[in-house]
Amino acid sequence: MSFEIITDSSANLSLELIDRYKIHVLSLTFHEKDHSTEYKSFDNGRPIDTLQFYRRMRDENAVFLTSCVNTSEAALSIEPILQAGNDILYLGFSSGLSATYQNVKTALDELRTRYPDRVILDCDTLAAAMGQGLLVTMAARKRDAGADIREVQAWVEREKLHLAHWFTVESLKYLKRGGRVSATSAAIGTLLDIKPVLHVDNEGKLIPMSKVRGVRGAVSEMFKHMQATAMRDPELPVFITHADCLERAQELAERVRSEFGTKEIFIDALDLVIGAHSGPGTLALFFFAEHR
Repeated sequence: MSFEIITDSSANLSLELIDRYKIHVLSLTFHEKDHSTEYKSFDNGRPIDTLQFYRRMRDENAVFLTSCVNTSEAALSIEPILQAGNDILYLGFSSGLSATYQNVKTALDELRTRYPDRVILDCDTLAAAMGQGLLVTMAARKRDAGADIREVQAWVEREKLHLAHWFTVESLKYLKRGGRVSATSAAIGTLLDIKPVLHVDNEGKLIPMSKVRGVRGAVSEMFKHMQATAMRDPELPVFITHADCLERAQELAERVRSEFGTKEIFIDALDLVIGAHSGPGTLALFFFAEHR
């Protein structure tokens, strides 16, 4: 390989994709409120099983607090790659949602002074979850097809605002806890079975876009956005992520496959560092679009 690609666990990549493209992953962390045990989203070289935590959120009302990648730990993880003589491209979690990108960038700036002969590049993907993962996957494919590090970085910068993210949630209480909806709106919405449809905007921030009745209505709304904006190329992968609602994710995948003839649809459980803020039942759809 001409260079190594590094991302963080918020990219929500499956072990299959990590292994296939030899992606290096820095882990974000989370812990249960009022408990000292810390968990890594990416531990011992593999993503952790998040479904047990989502079921605890449902059944026990467990609350999880999250932390971004630490600068010093990022430097310790990345330095051996440079010591081995490799150039690196870091594709990070949206700066509009986390301090992770800035923390890793600080580590990279320090490493640049110690390894002046290495090419060390970075990109704020302005993406989250498997939206970030989709960009990372496509960047790895570009690299493996022969593109050099600067060409891949330029491609990511050029295409990142064509990566559409659409989310919906099962319960409003998690968005209320995070301050994204008011207590009054959450109470009324719960009473009327109102579900928000959200997306990640051009600043990489999660923005409520509309409100519809019921989960199925919200999923249909997400799909309508895809119909209106998606690049209709069956060769472009589509990623879908879910927080313990696999059947719903599979139904959405079938709609996408039927409408667009998409050859590759990847479905995976939502990383808990993101899901802790949206809750079990979250469903998200990621695809390349004319615009976000």
